[in-house]
Amino acid sequence: MKPLQPPDSHYLRAAQGWLELGDHREAAAELERISTRCRNRPEVLEVRWAISAATKDWTACIDTAAALVKLAPQSPAGWIHRSFALHELKRTKEAAELLLPAVKLFPDNWLVRYNLACYACQMGEHAQAWDWLQNAFELGDEHQIRLMALEDGDLKPLRKRIAATEHRRKG
Repeated sequence: MKPLQPPDSHYLRAAQGWLELGDHREAAAELERISTRCRNRPEVLEVRWAISAATKDWTACIDTAAALVKLAPQSPAGWIHRSFALHELKRTKEAAELLLPAVKLFPDNWLVRYNLACYACQMGEHAQAWDWLQNAFELGDEHQIRLMALEDGDLKPLRKRIAATEHRRKG
């Protein structure tokens, strides 16, 4: 796909900048300036998802992420975003089921496994959650993922185990 051209590329960068500044209204206004024919491009949808997430409009997030999965199935972002939004709406089982195919599609993506660990843990499947988390550790920066996991409320039931294995690893 050809890169987004000016002025649309400028509007997209401006929207990203407003998001970084925490102003989702201005970010949304910049996206509205993008030509109609370019509004469904993956890079635009990514920013649209982030704006919806900033406002906690999880239903809009699901719709945007589903469009991302359809337009760019080779990118893990849509898959991860869709399931995250479903989880935020307490549709965790559905989130896990829809993310599961991404394991085979993205064999090197630690975040897919991490999110599956979160969903399994929230469904009370702690052994499965631990397995997913171990897999995430193997694929990513184990230390950074452990730090993130120790702070993640979804993984609270595994905190002692995560902390204990971190201490053994260091020792």
